[in-house]
Amino acid sequence: MSEPLLKVECLKQHFPVSRSYTVKAVNGVSFEIYPGETYGLVGESGSGKTTIGRSIIRLYNPTEGRITFNGREISGKMDNATRAMLRTDMQMIFQDPMASLNPRKKVGDIIGEGLDIHRRAGSEKEREALIGEMLHKVGLSPEHAARYPHQFSGGQRQRVGIARALIMQPKLIIADECISALDVSIQAQVVNLMKDIQEETQCAYLFIAHDLSMVKYISDRIGVLHLGYMVESGTKEEIFSNPVHPYTKSLISAIPHPNPIVEKRRTSITYDYATSGIDYAKGTEHCVGGTHNVLGTDAEIAAWTKEN
Repeated sequence: MSEPLLKVECLKQHFPVSRSYTVKAVNGVSFEIYPGETYGLVGESGSGKTTIGRSIIRLYNPTEGRITFNGREISGKMDNATRAMLRTDMQMIFQDPMASLNPRKKVGDIIGEGLDIHRRAGSEKEREALIGEMLHKVGLSPEHAARYPHQFSGGQRQRVGIARALIMQPKLIIADECISALDVSIQAQVVNLMKDIQEETQCAYLFIAHDLSMVKYISDRIGVLHLGYMVESGTKEEIFSNPVHPYTKSLISAIPHPNPIVEKRRTSITYDYATSGIDYAKGTEHCVGGTHNVLGTDAEIAAWTKEN
């Protein structure tokens, strides 16, 4: 296996609220992403998914831990060359396509901003050609470059966000719940577009989402987050065919089944951390097999399974 493109080791992200209280959003999360693969990050709201993405791309300064991207450490103070590499080789697609696009700028200027800052286009004609090509790649027309964000639908605005990320030809794209605000049919279009682009450019994705079915469809490996801890990680086959952690089991049991007869018999598993008897802070990560890792001791998980 090749060297990982992104390596996150024991990442912690804490936010002091007052002198006596600190929000511990992320607690010692570790994972790797290899070139050309998609790593899915799932968990409930408030589990720390978006915080991890923002810490990796350095919108937040990590409290503790080490982040290595493209062979360089980016978790601490960066020199100009490392910062320029990070800003070009890693891009982010944000959750809200309207809030992340400047309403005062035309779509062409929004997409071409990275080209302007990093001087990737030699002339105005080359710049227009690159923007037009990227719009065509994401399913829009080059003529749309002269329009403003409010003149597009939600799905089209998300395509503009994807085009803005792709214009820099990044090696890693962090997709932060980029389909959660879209209709189901539009979600499928956007995800299929992302898969097609990945096959063409061989970029890697950190795909952050709530929808486990969509994560299963697009991801190669999956990490499950709960309360800022990575409670289980492995390939999508390992996670869905043999979930070990109670929280993972509860998430998978909540997925609706398209067959109404099966759906009628489906029972959801309830998981409450406070009464589970599993202590994330003291829990140890153990290997189930291959790359399948679970947070919590065998005794704790066995005790919960016996009670439920």
